Amino acid sequence: MLTDRLIALPRRAKQFVVMLLDAGLALFATWLAYSLRLDMLHWPLEQQWWVYGLAVVLSLPVFVRFGLYRAIFRYTGIAAMAATTKAVAVYGAMLFAVLVVMHWPMVPRSLGVLQPLIFLLLVAASRALARFWLLDRAARSARKADRPRLLIYGAGTAGVQTANAVGRGQFQLMGFVDDDKAKIGRSINGVTVLSPLQVPQVVERLGITDILLALPSASRQRRNDIIASLRALPVHIRTLPGMGDLASGRVTVQDIQELDIEDLLGRDAVPPDPALLAQQLGGRTVLVTGAGGSIGSELCRQILQQGAARLLLLDHSEYNLYAIHQELDSLEKTQQRGVQLVPLLGNVTQAARMRDVFHAFRPDVVYHAAAYKHVPLVEQNVAEGLANNVFGTLVTAQAAMAHGTQRFVLISTDKAVRPTNLMGASKRVAELVLQALAEDADGAVAATTFGMVRFGNVLGSSGSVVPLFRRQLASGGPLTVTHAEVTRYFMTIPEAAQLVLQAGAMARGGEVFVLDMGEPVRILDLARRMVRLSGLAVRDEDHPQGDIEIAITGLRPGEKLYEELLIGDDPQPTTHPRIMMAREGRLAWPALSEALQRLRAALDRNDIDDTKAILRELVSGFQPEAATVDPLAAAARDQALRQNAAFRSPLP
Repeated sequence: MLTDRLIALPRRAKQFVVMLLDAGLALFATWLAYSLRLDMLHWPLEQQWWVYGLAVVLSLPVFVRFGLYRAIFRYTGIAAMAATTKAVAVYGAMLFAVLVVMHWPMVPRSLGVLQPLIFLLLVAASRALARFWLLDRAARSARKADRPRLLIYGAGTAGVQTANAVGRGQFQLMGFVDDDKAKIGRSINGVTVLSPLQVPQVVERLGITDILLALPSASRQRRNDIIASLRALPVHIRTLPGMGDLASGRVTVQDIQELDIEDLLGRDAVPPDPALLAQQLGGRTVLVTGAGGSIGSELCRQILQQGAARLLLLDHSEYNLYAIHQELDSLEKTQQRGVQLVPLLGNVTQAARMRDVFHAFRPDVVYHAAAYKHVPLVEQNVAEGLANNVFGTLVTAQAAMAHGTQRFVLISTDKAVRPTNLMGASKRVAELVLQALAEDADGAVAATTFGMVRFGNVLGSSGSVVPLFRRQLASGGPLTVTHAEVTRYFMTIPEAAQLVLQAGAMARGGEVFVLDMGEPVRILDLARRMVRLSGLAVRDEDHPQGDIEIAITGLRPGEKLYEELLIGDDPQPTTHPRIMMAREGRLAWPALSEALQRLRAALDRNDIDDTKAILRELVSGFQPEAATVDPLAAAARDQALRQNAAFRSPLP
């Protein structure tokens, strides 16, 4: 068919066809304007031919300049019509000016007003007809295809823009949902607006497969309430980006994404205090260790927004450092905040390298995020894990003190509280190091202000449970949970970074800050929630026909059923309503220094038993796993036993 051939044409060919159409409309508008003005059917004579030529010569370049041929008819809307009106207005002004200046006989100057008006009506009508024809054709094709059936929750601007996008994409739009009584029952582009109370019946009757939250400006509490009301339905719940991402007015099917991490968290994020952040970071030289990690990279993004004079990015991973530097460099070029970015490869355990960095750049503020954090890996690589987490902190803190750093903030973890694993114990020792360094030999406050920030699991970070569950869902399951009763405190990456930045401004010397993170989340409940919000059903004994199985795999080495944020009781409030200050015991530097020397010697020998014994002395409540399997230590021990056996065996 001719229509199929037209649609199959290359984009350039389609643009040429539309230009030919507009040229024909310009000629027809000129003829009709003459006929109406002269009150008779017109045939051009002498100079009247010039007007026909001008109509084409002037209109097409103006339309090209206004980008009318970059649009595709089925995507046009109010914005495209406004651009068409402006283009015809410019063209009309040019035509009228030419007619006034040339003053041709038999060419009335009123033609310069009448012809553009007729031309505008013809062009607008052609665009509207083409759009309706293409949308109708797409709708007929959609009815033939078995596409997912979609409800859009939100009949505002974002919802309508999204409807225009999905109407030509991979979904069949079946309706809007809105709690605005003035909109319920009405139609938007032929699609009915439903009440939230109607959703369960509509889902069942129409076979709805997906619900899209088009509520970019809604509060977190309202989103949580809506998600809770939809959770029992067999639909896949998706969302749009926030208002900042939609400011340009461009919404495409590609903008549709899985629910935010915040939606899975089920509570409001902790808001930042802008005054505290600006006071802490504005115009300063700031060093972030572990800058390429999950927390370190988010710290860097937020520090950039606060207008630091210079941002030092230190990481031992070349790729991670490259990635965050490229991202920040792009942001800086766009926003032009005047922040100098300095990427630095280095390991925090290398004392000479750290002294060189501090001597060269003299950072005012340090955020120490460099750490090994994965519990099973540290449990199997004890010497390297503790060397990095404990002695890397010590090396960096001493370099900061020696070179006049004003503030030093350690990123710690809830696993440091009564730990059952070596990673948690190493972070508690790192806290003890900074608490001891916060006071000099005479008990006076040190020149460098040390602070520690302790928080729970970070949703969306590398190795965290939510990305793992999403990968497992994508592959058809099962979702793996270590224990049916395991619980964790959760927060988002931006939330964690904001807490670190604010605590840095609050610190006066040796404080441990913790976040009021609400109630802990049971991992099994989180897994079930993610399955349901994906429009699937959990397969278990009660529901053998479900889609996704949840497998209990058993606790990993060093893993606890639940985590705590406080060692002692009675935390102190701070100026921030959601940040508390823990009352934690300290060790004086002389006693801690002697224990650290013994710990260093035990790590050098790869003596796991001695290492655990020293950690028991230092860390309150540390109860390590009975058997820590460090492959390197085990291999060295086996080799020593073989050599000893060979030495004792009699000669042949």
